[in-house]
Amino acid sequence: MRLRVLGCSGGIGGRHLRTTSFLVDNDILLDAGSGVGDLSLAELTRIDHVFVTHSHLDHVTSIPFLVDTVGGMRAKPITVHASAPTIEILRQHLFNWSIWPDFTEIPSAEAPFMRYEEVELGRTVELDGRTFTPIPAVHTVPAIGYHLDSGEGSLVFTGDTGPNDELWKVVNRISNLKVLIIETAFSNKERQLAEVSKHLCPSMLADELAKLERRPEVWITHLKPGEIELTMEEIEAAAGDHRPRMLQNGQQFEF
Repeated sequence: MRLRVLGCSGGIGGRHLRTTSFLVDNDILLDAGSGVGDLSLAELTRIDHVFVTHSHLDHVTSIPFLVDTVGGMRAKPITVHASAPTIEILRQHLFNWSIWPDFTEIPSAEAPFMRYEEVELGRTVELDGRTFTPIPAVHTVPAIGYHLDSGEGSLVFTGDTGPNDELWKVVNRISNLKVLIIETAFSNKERQLAEVSKHLCPSMLADELAKLERRPEVWITHLKPGEIELTMEEIEAAAGDHRPRMLQNGQQFEF
């Protein structure tokens, strides 16, 4: 499997700052933030599945534009995989005919441009030998992360999460873990904000990584524009042997 970073920022502000979105091989999105908009039309038409961690706008903003742009060019609907609470939020607050049309009914309910597929913690979805397993996350809305496994190696994306003991119980059982992508949204001076919003800051990240028994590559996502250098300096000072590095647009991981 190959994962390409389309967006990994906690905000916008120039081509290098796009919100959370990853392209898996050529046909799957893992979250669909603003980075999806940099794909070509040909690339967009090949996307069959979108796995969503949670409903916040920086993770789903491109789904409406994706479906609207390529729905009529495809022979089958795009499948949006998400937890039941997240699907309900998308139905009520995004694809609700007020913010955006409900593409599960366009051009007809029998042959729509988009469909939902409910996922559950621990229940694996297999697509052509590639598996996607929802894992625990702790956030201000219902949220999950994902464990991606090619059979030869694994990648874990935590999604947005605060301190999360249940996550590490799962991650420490993954024997072929090669890559861990974990968020750190705030610097240490904003720890209170991180706690309230259920994100991480560098000191909290260090506490979380102390629970990690595996030795994958550790990459940091969701850094806030304007505090990137400060936050990474604090991470490097506190994170110990795991030596986290900053995720950047355009990076690719094979596993």
